[in-house]
Amino acid sequence: MPKTEVVFYADGDGECPVLKCLDAWPEKVVDKCFVRIERLEEVGHELRRPEADTLRDGIYELRARHLNVNYRILYFFNNNTAILFGGLTKKDVVPPKDIDRAIEGKRKFAAAPKKHTHT
Repeated sequence: MPKTEVVFYADGDGECPVLKCLDAWPEKVVDKCFVRIERLEEVGHELRRPEADTLRDGIYELRARHLNVNYRILYFFNNNTAILFGGLTKKDVVPPKDIDRAIEGKRKFAAAPKKHTHT
């Protein structure tokens, strides 16, 4: 199976929401997240629980847990590329507004991939 390309989403100002989250999270969480990202590269759409899960409307989450805190990186696919959209912490479920933002990001990325790819 070929590797899945993984890229970071950039908003209209060139900011990268995932990197902002990773910079703020504990080092142990960041290490776990990079293991999940490597697994996403390896298996792409086949990545499942406990490492990832499907949310809705083509939005997925990479899952990490540390000290009773759930860390999530939201992502979506554009062809065979996985786009890491943003990160969050949660208690129970991912808030619908965060999923809605990711859906909007997916739409923007599809319309202008180069503009919304972090370099």
